[in-house]
Amino acid sequence: MRGEIESSSKVELEVPIGIDGCSRLDYIPSMALEYYLAGSTDTEAEKRQGRPASERILTLLKMRGSQTSAALGTALGTTGENARQQLVKLAADGLVEARSQAKGVGRPQQEWELTERGHGFFPDTHGELAVSLIKAVRNTLGEAALDQLIAAREGETRATYSAVLEGVDDLEARIAALAAQRSAEGYMAEWRRTNEGDAWLLIENHCPICAAATTCQGFCRSELAVFRDVLGDGCTVEREEHILHGARRCAYRISPH
Repeated sequence: MRGEIESSSKVELEVPIGIDGCSRLDYIPSMALEYYLAGSTDTEAEKRQGRPASERILTLLKMRGSQTSAALGTALGTTGENARQQLVKLAADGLVEARSQAKGVGRPQQEWELTERGHGFFPDTHGELAVSLIKAVRNTLGEAALDQLIAAREGETRATYSAVLEGVDDLEARIAALAAQRSAEGYMAEWRRTNEGDAWLLIENHCPICAAATTCQGFCRSELAVFRDVLGDGCTVEREEHILHGARRCAYRISPH
């Protein structure tokens, strides 16, 4: 991807709780993850809230991708060995797995990442129902009717985002507001400046409508069109990473004219 990321925003995200061995969570309550995004360590407030280290590890792997146990330990404010013990337990439950990464001279480095089951703890909102409804509309009313439904959803989304961004003129502030809105909808979104400083990345670490989008990719095309509309004529928006094409996340490069 063009341009490594330089700095991260601080937005409120949706995170999972209640790791209980189920295949997926029923909901994701809202909670601030500013210190995760900023790269700082775990906070006393977070510890007092009683979130187990295993849940925080799953969230970090979802947000940041593969990590070493040492890096996870630092983020949690503990040791790499303590993080490794949690990772071993999560691996036994089929939620994470380790891969060896060769980086320069020396022994390969072990990094941990979410498995498919681990990703399942960040749920696809009513996925099975959405897929069934899409198939029913397509089979009963035809593709044109499905396109009408997507267009209606697009119009409602555009109106909502336009209201959120009303009165916000600065492009960076508009991107930040859009990321916050998307996070509130479960996309675990963040925005970042590129190292070149000439563009931004809007990153969505989770897709709560992934099952529906897989069945009908019109949803993805519609969302990209909405982003372009609400961010205005002063920039271009291009999708650089796409979950449906095998990426860990969706990422949009926003470049000012």
